Amino acid sequence: MWKRSDHQPKIKAEDGPLVGQFEVLGSVPEPAMPHPLELSEFESFPVFQDIRLHIREVGAQLVKKVNAVFQLDITKNGKTILRWTIDLKNGSGDMYPGPARLPADTVFTIPESVFMELVLGKMNPQKAFLAGKFKLHLCPLCSIYARVRATCKEMGDYDH
Repeated sequence: MWKRSDHQPKIKAEDGPLVGQFEVLGSVPEPAMPHPLELSEFESFPVFQDIRLHIREVGAQLVKKVNAVFQLDITKNGKTILRWTIDLKNGSGDMYPGPARLPADTVFTIPESVFMELVLGKMNPQKAFLAGKFKLHLCPLCSIYARVRATCKEMGDYDH
């Protein structure tokens, strides 16, 4: 049978780190993203501007329907060159350049050329995804939460 032993290690003041043993670490460098003034140089910039204007017009309605945060990582030659966040979960909706301020429910990693073909209707999104043209990363807890929430709504136990 297992016996509990209350052995407490004795720590002495001289057991701590020596002066100069640890180095002070600086902040983590941000990934190379373009300065906002350079955003207009990207082919996809006008599309994101249109999305942003649409969210400003009907964002509150979209938040009620969608209830999710999307992050779009636009790539070129396998490297992220642009990152946009579409927040349709908080407030009246928002869209901004940069990573999601809160954990994103879905992250799209997509080359800019593929993104433009999808937007212009030259490529079928489902076929493009199945062909591996872009990647999705879904938050697994978000889908579970959505199912529980939907079930509670159906039962009348959810008043939000």
